[in-house]
Amino acid sequence: MTIRNWIKFFLMSLLIGGGVTAIASLIIRWDFFKPYIVNGEFGEFIAAFAWMILLGFTMSVIAQAGYFAYLTLHQVGVNIFRTLTLWNWVQMLLIVVVLVDLVIFRFAPGAETAKDWLFYIGLLLVLVFGAIATAVKKVNMTGKRHVLIPSIFFMVVITSLEWIIALMGRQDNINTYVALLLFPLVAVNAYQLLMLPKYNAKSEEDRKKLEERRKARKQATQN
Repeated sequence: MTIRNWIKFFLMSLLIGGGVTAIASLIIRWDFFKPYIVNGEFGEFIAAFAWMILLGFTMSVIAQAGYFAYLTLHQVGVNIFRTLTLWNWVQMLLIVVVLVDLVIFRFAPGAETAKDWLFYIGLLLVLVFGAIATAVKKVNMTGKRHVLIPSIFFMVVITSLEWIIALMGRQDNINTYVALLLFPLVAVNAYQLLMLPKYNAKSEEDRKKLEERRKARKQATQN
């Protein structure tokens, strides 16, 4: 990928992370924003809203680091297990392990009531169905069925590792951030998975145009 296209890719991912977090915060943390609106403290409201956007930017950067780490992991996995089929079976096993870990070691310690369990299961469904929807879209875009498992693996396993920052917290309002931080991670990771090939193709196109311009300048100089 060229530097220019990487910057575009980075900034768009950043905007998605900030925008999704900002919108989600108005719903999930309305009790936090409401007093500022009621009391007419619009400066405080804007500051709090800006903080949520900044939080989304941070999660976007984490998601981007996780994505490029996964690209390396995927290549290493294929090299170690020799075939994509075997590596896909390993990824399926890891998906199950991570989902079980989320329920037993991350959700269970903080779930004291049936309402808590509904909350966590709801978030788990967002993660899983978001992963499946993104993976199916990836298959439809590429026409390659073998990308289904790697896509689900990335969306479930890597997103869960990025989400662990919130899941490990135990302060009183941690559930708010557990919910809030999931949405930008899912959104940014889905965008990266689906759109990176287009940026790569655009970079290849830009390289060809640059090479053609260089040849044209060289010919003009020789003439």
